[in-house]
Amino acid sequence: MIFWLLQHLTDLTERLDAATSGDSRVYLTARTASAAVGAFLAALLLGPWAIRWLKSRFRERIDSASARLNELHAGKQETPTMGGIFIIGALVVAVVLFGNLSSPYVQMALFVAVSFCGLGVVDDWIKLRTSRRGLTARQKFCIQVVLGGGAGWWLSSVHGEHPLGRTLVWPFGVGPGLDLGPWFTAWAVVVLVGSSNGVNLTDGLDGLASGCLIFAGAAFAALTYLAGHHELAAYLSVPYLPGAGELTVVLGAMIGAVLGFLWFNCYPAQVFMGDAGSLPLGAVLGLAALVARQELLLVIVGGVFVVETLSVILQVGCYKLLGRRVIACSPLHNHFLFRGQHEIKIVTRFWIGGALLAILGVASLKIR
Repeated sequence: MIFWLLQHLTDLTERLDAATSGDSRVYLTARTASAAVGAFLAALLLGPWAIRWLKSRFRERIDSASARLNELHAGKQETPTMGGIFIIGALVVAVVLFGNLSSPYVQMALFVAVSFCGLGVVDDWIKLRTSRRGLTARQKFCIQVVLGGGAGWWLSSVHGEHPLGRTLVWPFGVGPGLDLGPWFTAWAVVVLVGSSNGVNLTDGLDGLASGCLIFAGAAFAALTYLAGHHELAAYLSVPYLPGAGELTVVLGAMIGAVLGFLWFNCYPAQVFMGDAGSLPLGAVLGLAALVARQELLLVIVGGVFVVETLSVILQVGCYKLLGRRVIACSPLHNHFLFRGQHEIKIVTRFWIGGALLAILGVASLKIR
């Protein structure tokens, strides 16, 4: 909306051209900052009302497969959940206000955020309204693949117009890129579904996923900005994708919305994001990596999510093959909880790790 207004105020737009960043005619950095602040305020204002509404309808049921974990989390029983609804609501409002809605990247991000949020809402609703623990793993995975396939095909058609649009870029300047060609859509599904589930698995302690998302989101806001800036992309030897910078506005809105949510989600949490928040936020992060052609850097920047996911895979795999557990309880944050560490200490240390990995990921561009 703001973008449209500025586009049609010719005199003002001409004055802004001299201060424009990248290839956007309408002051990309200011719109990104405005989206972040706007989403933060929207989440902060929506929060109390949303929490009251969720408390009357959707309260967390502590019912995991581990009796010990249920005991440790007993104090969280009846906490309102599905807070992801007001995170995504704040994100969408900020993007509509400050984003360029004619940009295919912005349109894709809104599609991914809303569709994966819808999937999360259904999963949470089943958990809370029935005796089941949500959708089955197969049902959830199949729907994620369909949604990811749609977004991947859309992105492939847009990126097919650019020389490096479908090229897999190796981090740290290791060798030439790999042209994915017709396999790009399948690869996009892997990235989107993997990122979505990684954040979902990390969302187990108060503020854990929220804090790590802020660091990873900030890193990819920088990466999408660079990908859409011709001179900076050339200087750092990263693929230049015209218009990719518009996704920076979306990531700014995501950071602001998550910060606003964290106001209520920090220990002791007044609300949980649920799958309604973790699934879409992880998918948006994966989309940002695909747009910037930095999917392999996502493994570093989102290292906390990767480690949490691997801990689950290793735990399940070893138990089925060898009949023994590698850690006390997966995902990894539960292992430390079982070892008697306080929740705040675990979350803070994971945040530190997330911040360092985000810095390392962005700094690695200079190695090229």
